[in-house]
Formats: sequence, C-alpha cells, structure tokens
Amino acid sequence: MPIELPPLPYPVSALEPHLSTSTLETVHGEYQRQCVERVNAQIEGSEFAELALEDIVRRAQGSLFNDAAQTWNLAFFWQCLRPRGGGEPGGRLAEKIGQAFGDSAHFRQEFDRIALAVFGSGWVWLVQRPDGSLALVSTCNAATPLTGADRVLLGCDLWEHAYYLDHHNARAAYLEAFWKLVNWDFVASQLR
Repeated sequence: MPIELPPLPYPVSALEPHLSTSTLETVHGEYQRQCVERVNAQIEGSEFAELALEDIVRRAQGSLFNDAAQTWNLAFFWQCLRPRGGGEPGGRLAEKIGQAFGDSAHFRQEFDRIALAVFGSGWVWLVQRPDGSLALVSTCNAATPLTGADRVLLGCDLWEHAYYLDHHNARAAYLEAFWKLVNWDFVASQLR
C-alpha cells in the first residue's frame, strides 16, 4: 500500500505570522512530498510494500529509513502545532511536566537548551518513558524516538528548512515562534 502525504491539519497560511505560508509550502508541499515519493519508490515490490509507515520506520535502514522517518516526523510535527496555539499545558500533562521538570517554565527552558545544542539538522522531542515519566531527547538528522520504547508526545523540527525562510539562522527566534503554536491538546492526547 503506497504511503500518502497526509494533508496539513489546517490551511497552509494558518500558522502565520509565526511560520509563513512559504515555509509550510516548502517543508510540507515540497520536502515532505519528496520524502513520500522516495519511500514509495523504494518500497514498491519489496517486503515493505504492505507495511504501515510506522512499521517501515521501525524496520528500515539507510535511505529508506531516512525518507520514512522524515515523513513520519513531519506528519507528527504538523499535529503538534495549531493556529492560536501556545500558552501553557493543562491537566494531567501539566502535572507530568511538573513532576519531571518542576514547572512548565523550566520545561521550556530545558527544551530550548537542548534544541539550541543540536548541531546541524535534527529534532527535539518530549517523550513518555515506559515507566510513565516524561523526558526530553534530541535526535540527529531523521532519527526518531519511534524506533525505541519511548512514546512521542511533542516534536520540534530543527532542520534548517523549518526556520530559514522565516528566521534565517536564528534558531532561538524560531523556538519562540514554535511555543506560540504548540497544540497542547494534541500533546496531551498522546499520553498513555
């Protein structure tokens, strides 16, 4: 079954002024679409042809892994954002963040610290460990926590394509914009 490019969960201009239409068109409409096309070309007629995307990511290696993982990472990333998002997490998610990081301000500081320390392309993730605790992890390039035991709750794309058009080389400015878009309802829905 071919992998499909999932539609954005909002109009392409909906995240402005924090992320521009041009950025979404570039990352979703061009880069992610190309990843999907390359996945489909590589799985055609192979043992991966009937697998779901998550299973391909968990089993693949090399270029197939890179394209499948980026396809999954970006699909997840778009769900983590919403127009008029941001603010503070609530409910059980806020409690778990408080247990792990002290409060949401310290969580955000630690998230930003890790994101700014990622060299080159990568991701920073809020994950839930198998024991239920929360943690922050970073991955390089297309790597994703999906391949391990952690449950992904929130992801932030740190590839240059995610912020260069809007913020040039200012990753910190991009992170400020990211926090104004976080879809806390989606993040909370990922908790076990």
